[in-house]
Amino acid sequence: MGFWTPWLLVAWAGMVPGDLAGECRTVARQRVDLIELNHFVDKEGREVFRQILFYDWSPQHRRYIVRAWRLVKDEAVLPQRRWNPPGYECLWHDDGLLRQIHAPAFRETWTQHDPERSNRQLVPEDDRIPLIQPGKPR
Repeated sequence: MGFWTPWLLVAWAGMVPGDLAGECRTVARQRVDLIELNHFVDKEGREVFRQILFYDWSPQHRRYIVRAWRLVKDEAVLPQRRWNPPGYECLWHDDGLLRQIHAPAFRETWTQHDPERSNRQLVPEDDRIPLIQPGKPR
């Protein structure tokens, strides 16, 4: 590890949340059980789109159920490894709100089907538990 590496890590760790938080007054911190980065690919293996899926474990279905999803339009929203607390985190702006979603588990998949749409067979989109909406009753 070179001299500059620890300093770059300190600068990066301190800079990202502060820069993002400076643009929003409200931060919605939330935990889910699993974050998935899904690469939807065509028959030739070319990426069509990427999406991030947020899951909670369902004891009833004995599997993960999609809670929310987001298309990846910017590399900055990709899940990042965190060490304290350990897990993975996504950060993005959502209509004047800074969302910070943390999960203890992460997976990355490449599929020719959309896992979010497949998951609708178990729990229709309208029946999902939405992400936190600060200021709105649950």
